[in-house]
Amino acid sequence: MTIKLKCLSHTPLRGLNDPGLDIDTEVALALERAKAEVEAFDPELIVIFAPDHYNGLFYDMMPPFVIATAAESVGDYQTMRGSLSIPKDLARDLAKHILDSDVDIAISHRLQVDHGCTQTLAEVTGSLTRYPVIPIVINSVAPPFVPYRRVRKLGEAVGKFVSKLGKRVLILGTGGLSHEPPVPLLAGAPEEIADFLIAGRNPTPEFRAARQARTLAAGIKYGTPECSQTPLNPQWDLAFIQLLLDKQLAEVENFDVEEVSRVAGRSAQEVRTWIAAFSALDAAGEYTARKDYYRPINPWIAGYGIVSADGK
Repeated sequence: MTIKLKCLSHTPLRGLNDPGLDIDTEVALALERAKAEVEAFDPELIVIFAPDHYNGLFYDMMPPFVIATAAESVGDYQTMRGSLSIPKDLARDLAKHILDSDVDIAISHRLQVDHGCTQTLAEVTGSLTRYPVIPIVINSVAPPFVPYRRVRKLGEAVGKFVSKLGKRVLILGTGGLSHEPPVPLLAGAPEEIADFLIAGRNPTPEFRAARQARTLAAGIKYGTPECSQTPLNPQWDLAFIQLLLDKQLAEVENFDVEEVSRVAGRSAQEVRTWIAAFSALDAAGEYTARKDYYRPINPWIAGYGIVSADGK
């Protein structure tokens, strides 16, 4: 049994908003290295912790955590469409193990996943189906959120399960670091927006295109005086990454939800996926970790980072 971890920021604006040739090249090379390492590792199973951005999960039933036994990509922002290759029986066994570990998790037998899951999966494997994969979605955009200690417990339960499989397992965390795209809040939202946040599945192509166009436009002015959204916070990002590298995972239990949103942007709650991934690796045994890449990229609305770790 061997476990490898990769945590990557995702950004649907990569390939759409131009950050400059040097940045584009840097990120492309970093992703090529990540993909080559995954191919050399040749995982027998991938467990991916991912957020959703009101594409698969809505307030009509918003679970803190959900595991999928079957999932379909919505193909937003030019990401791949199609079904993920999920080993159903193993996903059900993992769900039962998580519940037996006193962690409440919902189960979906027909989950829709968006770029928060599929972009990173495709970037490091070249496909949605090359390897067996079990997606676990962590609510990171729809308040209220579970405390960070619960995210740690989820990751620990997953780590204990995969450590007994006798397989090469790749654990992926696919959230962002500091960033705040124009994602609406339910509290105080106009009726039309509230209706979307509560039950907006399967929007028309026109609605999806308009929604995506607003995000692209937000990226153009992000980080400028004209932008009212919380700016990127490289100091916070690098301190968070260092916390993971130093194996100080217990410190995340003291993270205050409101403070994270205030200093790093509301969508910085997506670091929950990184915390779950590292907690899983930590529960499986000793590991070594490294920072592969970091750069704040305003046109992509992303504190963009890549971190890797190898279990011993």
